[in-house]
Amino acid sequence: MQNLTNEVAKRRTFAIISHPDAGKTTITEQLLLFGGVIREAGTVKAKKSGHFATSDWMDIEKKRGISVTSSVMQFEYQGKRINILDTPGHEDFSEDTYRTLMAVDAAVMVIDSAKGIEPQTKKLFKVVKKRGIPIFTFMNKLDRDGREPLDLIAELEDLLGIEGVAMNWPIGMGKGLKGLYDIANHRIELYRAEAADKYLELDEDGRLSEDNPLTKESIYDDTLGDIELLHEAGNTFDAAKVAVGDQTPVFFGSALTNFGVETFLEQYVKIAPSPDSHEVTLANDDKEELAADDEQFAGFVFKIQANMNPAHRDRIAFVRICSGEFEKGIDVTLARTGKSIRLNNATEFMSSERVQVSNAVAGDIVGLYDTGNFQIGDSIYSGKRKVEFQELPQFTPELFMQVTAKNVMKQKSFHKGMQQLVQEGAVQLYRNYQTDDYILGAVGQLQFEVFQYRMLNEYNSEVVMTPIGSRVARWIDQSQLDPKMSSSRNLLVKDRFDQPLFLFENQFALRWFADKYPDVQLHAKL
Repeated sequence: MQNLTNEVAKRRTFAIISHPDAGKTTITEQLLLFGGVIREAGTVKAKKSGHFATSDWMDIEKKRGISVTSSVMQFEYQGKRINILDTPGHEDFSEDTYRTLMAVDAAVMVIDSAKGIEPQTKKLFKVVKKRGIPIFTFMNKLDRDGREPLDLIAELEDLLGIEGVAMNWPIGMGKGLKGLYDIANHRIELYRAEAADKYLELDEDGRLSEDNPLTKESIYDDTLGDIELLHEAGNTFDAAKVAVGDQTPVFFGSALTNFGVETFLEQYVKIAPSPDSHEVTLANDDKEELAADDEQFAGFVFKIQANMNPAHRDRIAFVRICSGEFEKGIDVTLARTGKSIRLNNATEFMSSERVQVSNAVAGDIVGLYDTGNFQIGDSIYSGKRKVEFQELPQFTPELFMQVTAKNVMKQKSFHKGMQQLVQEGAVQLYRNYQTDDYILGAVGQLQFEVFQYRMLNEYNSEVVMTPIGSRVARWIDQSQLDPKMSSSRNLLVKDRFDQPLFLFENQFALRWFADKYPDVQLHAKL
């Protein structure tokens, strides 16, 4: 590529996070509309019309109106290359979301303006904050009556510990919504106005011309009062604070009515960062910062998805490119095994639609057609210098099910489905240490329902799932293990990497074990 540094600088890669039903998938649709990649935004609620969200490609998502997988979408806007990762809002799929957050350079937090900050938003925010990446906030559903904007801004600081700086401000809400006072662009954006009449310029004092009908409305005067208060007592935009995640630019709007979304997108591409360096471990275990425009191609697998196209039974490994340039046919080394792999078949995504990719650079997300080489967290690199990226988070499951095939004549499809779906990382696979029976572990119940649905619809394998209940999972070092330690209160199993662990009935059983075997070291995942 002619100028790698310039190409990398054009990239903007972010994830959208929210509590379920805050409008995350809807705002994604509108962003795609502005990117020119779809002609009509689908809504997950419009089931009778047959319109579904572009980012919800899995049948179960369309039927239930929820997102349970992270979707990847790419488009061009104002000379920038935008990579959006739409994450599951449902808490049962937090692990998929957490890993996705490791593959982005910024996050957009969508908040329902009527409900404010909800539990799942708070949980995901902590992960983003820990990474120190920029966070942009979109206060959604302004077309409905909601909470006072000043209260919503204050809640950001009270509950999340981050400064909120208003980039625009509502003029009314619900049925009384008139528009947005656009602080950043020094204009007013009218609600439900024709494109030519949508924006009204403000004078030097930040006011409309007195002959404008809006100036006669009491809500206009109320808004001017709020703006004055923000200027005097509110936070001032600080690019340095935004860059490290200590301040969040706050935008108001309505994704469903496509109001304020384009204004947000315009500001986002100006403020958001291009790809930065990543810490890597070299062959001699030294740590180094690998620059995004380093000539060496390197990236990591943050997601694996089976059957994105059920007709072809394909498996895609999603790779975040962290440095250099990807070219079709590039030879890479898989750091975990040292194996050399030629990447002839890669794709970029517009959700369920795919485009063969011949070139991509740091910041881009590419999908590699995979026959079983890759695992979540794998590092790949070109050249002779070995680089490995930081490990991705793995959760300790809390719920467990024993799984068997209902039809013993379909064992082949049963085992194939089991192996492929667990490699996606949403559910964990274990085997009983004595009997080798399959046991699934998950963070939430919905993961089991999705697994059962996909086994039947993608692998034609009906499964019987018998609850073992909530358990406390703890791994034990093989050298310290005596199978006789197992009992009815602590089931001994092995994970898919043959590492032994106990599933304790409860915390009391765990403490009893620790007292009986004080020298045995047990450990959990995240």
